[in-house]
Amino acid sequence: MNEHNLIPNSERSPSEVRANGAKGGRKSGESRRRKKTMKQIMDMLLSMPANTAADYNKLVEMGLDMSELDPETVNNQLVVNVALLQEAKDGDVSAIREMRNIIQDDFYAGKLKLEKEKLKMEREKTSPVVSETKIYSGIPASLIAPAFSSVFFDIAEHEHTEYIFPGGRGSTKSSFCGLNVIDLIMKHEEMHACILRQVGDTLRSSVYQQILWAISALGIDDEFQCTVSPLEITRKSTGQKIYFRGADDPDKIKSIKVPFGYIGIVWFEELDQFQGEEAVRKIEQSVIRGGEVAYKFKSFNPPKSAHNWANRYIKIPRADRLVTESTYLTVPKKWLGKPFLDDAEFLKETNPSAYENEYLGAANGTGGNVFDNVVVREITDEEISSFDNNLNGVDWGWYPDLYAFMRCYYDTARHTLYLWTEYTCNKQSNEQTAKKLREIGITENDLITCDSAENKSVGDYKAYGLCARAAEKGPGSREYSYKWLQSLRAIIIDNKRCPVACEEFLNKEYDRDREGNVISGYPDGNDHCIDAVRYATNRIWKKRGQ
Repeated sequence: MNEHNLIPNSERSPSEVRANGAKGGRKSGESRRRKKTMKQIMDMLLSMPANTAADYNKLVEMGLDMSELDPETVNNQLVVNVALLQEAKDGDVSAIREMRNIIQDDFYAGKLKLEKEKLKMEREKTSPVVSETKIYSGIPASLIAPAFSSVFFDIAEHEHTEYIFPGGRGSTKSSFCGLNVIDLIMKHEEMHACILRQVGDTLRSSVYQQILWAISALGIDDEFQCTVSPLEITRKSTGQKIYFRGADDPDKIKSIKVPFGYIGIVWFEELDQFQGEEAVRKIEQSVIRGGEVAYKFKSFNPPKSAHNWANRYIKIPRADRLVTESTYLTVPKKWLGKPFLDDAEFLKETNPSAYENEYLGAANGTGGNVFDNVVVREITDEEISSFDNNLNGVDWGWYPDLYAFMRCYYDTARHTLYLWTEYTCNKQSNEQTAKKLREIGITENDLITCDSAENKSVGDYKAYGLCARAAEKGPGSREYSYKWLQSLRAIIIDNKRCPVACEEFLNKEYDRDREGNVISGYPDGNDHCIDAVRYATNRIWKKRGQ
């Protein structure tokens, strides 16, 4: 360190102060020139054409039609922005912030350009009138809770059609849905929206107010006309409508006639209060007609009972469905306020079970489900090819009871059971079902464990060349096999390959007395695939329980 540099100016001569100031000015100027040169070089590099195969592949993977792009726009800047967008969609918070900054910079640059053009026309005393209509720039990042950041970009790219938001109190899921309804109305001038609740009388005090808030939060109050009789909102510049309907008056839903275009946006608030999946599907069929693109939002606080239809609904995967869970813990505290947070903490201390359901959205209620370890998802061909010891079981049936065959695989190390093949039928002879098992790939080397209640049927299968044997039963074997299934880390079911088994495992509940208390023991009925699985795994749980 040069100690001479530490001498304060008050102890230097005027000529020394001037000399040092000039020296500093020169250094500062050199630094500015270097920065300017580096910026010029970077601008030049970003503006250069993106001419490598990797660059084009990245753009095509994001869904860009290269034939429709101006070649001059396909440069390094576009490739960098696309890469940044992908990181943002993957949930990278810093990338999301950078994307919002870019969007805002473009917005303010456009706004500044408009102001300059207006000033220029005023100076030149020209007659053209510059529109005073506000430029809509989308949902600001400041209004989106972190839990929904990646979903925001998913909606923008329309990667899914159905967006489901189960969550606890204060998770801002309804606010997010309301913002997106308005955002999509602003971006798709051919679309209208319909917002629904089960009971029509609840619309005005809930979702209608939520949409009013969204319009105000986006700063576009002047763009909409809001009426309560009828209860609807109209975008003034385009005539687009936002309808509000209750499912308790289906005629009003069916009677909606849009002035143009089609209803492409629907939002089911408090999904669990609707009368089941079929009722919701019928509403969608009545409302969404005529368009190629649709957005379906469904939000609800999960009921306590895991058996509730809405809780079961989100467990069934679909390629066009995205489920996003959320809690108040991911929301900025200042959005919620101290009273809300104090109430949540008080309930957490005094009634943890109620806190988990109401604030964390956990379906932890009555314990009525027999199997809480069911995971519904696709089991891939690659996974199946690695299964080295498949288990096969048969539960005999004629009518109305089902005949059920199940094929599964038990991963001992992970204590996990995979269900990936089923065959069920009524009124089929043993010869017919044996032939069917041959058709689906069962050979004479595959051991099939069957219900021992029909030894003659087991003998028939042996006569038809199948390796069949009777399951070993004994006192308490049914209860023990159920407990073993319940003890597994997971029972993974492919609902497309095994739809009946999936329904049986998800719907199996304990019986209750008149007061609603759970009756001990495992109820019988609607369990033919479950029984076939118990027989298939007989040699595993029987060995342990003897």
